[in-house]
Amino acid sequence: MRKLVFLLVLAVPLVVSAQNKKAPTDLRGVLVEDLHTTHDQEDWFVPASVAVAGLTADQANWSPAKGNHSVGQLAYHLWFWDSRALADFKGEKSPAFTGNNDETFDNFNPAQWDDLVKKLNQVLSDWDTAVANADDQKLAANASLIEHVAAHNAYHIGQILYVRKLEGVWDPSKGVK
Repeated sequence: MRKLVFLLVLAVPLVVSAQNKKAPTDLRGVLVEDLHTTHDQEDWFVPASVAVAGLTADQANWSPAKGNHSVGQLAYHLWFWDSRALADFKGEKSPAFTGNNDETFDNFNPAQWDDLVKKLNQVLSDWDTAVANADDQKLAANASLIEHVAAHNAYHIGQILYVRKLEGVWDPSKGVK
């Protein structure tokens, strides 16, 4: 019984906090919220900006086992696909691509880690801005693309956290115990 009371005491502030947060009421608001929660706003999960913060290049290069991806490879993959999708959204031509998805992970090397973190943050910021500023017709035509970008980001951010936890370089006070 004491455990139940304790859990209820812990849950009440969360429910009140969730009720105080105003949910978006239109397509733009939902899409912007989805992109921000995978970029720089903590909500149901840790955003990319927190997930990659504080790692050294060597830590970003660590892989749990042969054939598994490092944090650096996962971050490179996110940057690669978010950049291509954003170019499509803007009507720009993307750089040539062979179609081999393995290349979107394997082009990472530790020497580029600091630059990659900046580029990932920049493309996520550019997504935030592009969606916030797009007209309603463009948003409606691209809502599925934008949602897929956010879902893809969330999926790989979860992998990044898992790899960091396996490596022993994740601070659980940042959002995931």
